[in-house]
Amino acid sequence: MGLLQDALEAYGGIGRWDRLKRFTVHTSIDGALLAQKGKGGLLKEIVAEGDTHTQSLRITGFTAPYKCAVYRPDHVAIESLSGDILQACSSPRAAFLRHGDHTPWNDLHLAYFCGCLLWNHLTVPFLLAHPDVRTEELPPPSGRGEIWHRLRAVFPTSIATLSSEQIFYFDESGLQRRADFCAADALDGPFADYASAHQEFSGIVVPTLRRSLRLGPNGAVPAKPAYLDIEIFDASFA
Repeated sequence: MGLLQDALEAYGGIGRWDRLKRFTVHTSIDGALLAQKGKGGLLKEIVAEGDTHTQSLRITGFTAPYKCAVYRPDHVAIESLSGDILQACSSPRAAFLRHGDHTPWNDLHLAYFCGCLLWNHLTVPFLLAHPDVRTEELPPPSGRGEIWHRLRAVFPTSIATLSSEQIFYFDESGLQRRADFCAADALDGPFADYASAHQEFSGIVVPTLRRSLRLGPNGAVPAKPAYLDIEIFDASFA
């Protein structure tokens, strides 16, 4: 089998994934990026419920216990627990134009970024099997003791991602360990996103710890600070 096929099997199999419709995760998101944007410490206890095949997500506990965030690529909103709309934006990606590293985010910026981030994290590697995603196996990087296999992926404009081109690293068992990307919206890159502590939930394997680091000159990986830290406490798929 090819690298992508090995990864799909390692994560639970494309046949099982295609039968699933929903996911729910109890998670925490923090890191230097959110602190820079004035949002540090606000997403320590959130629950995200989403569609496995369509980019839609609802985050409960978003910045406050009584708020929810609703994410789609073309629409984000902040709602009360009862569904009353508090804020909304119908072109959320365009709202990042002319942003810099230290440009503050409002709750709608945060909702778009976190919704896009979580949905992509929870659907890879199955998302890479989408017919409109172009993939190419690359030679393993040199100079590593452990062999990580690389897969370059180019995403179509119909799929919202933080970067339209990414390189995914998989270990010998088919588990994703890293992804390299240059963020397209308001973030100076490049970045390396590390995945670890894989666990099985409802027959689907999920990395429960993710740490994103901004790469230095010549691709050097700093030990800290973490640009983003994501921890998944529990998850379910149905």
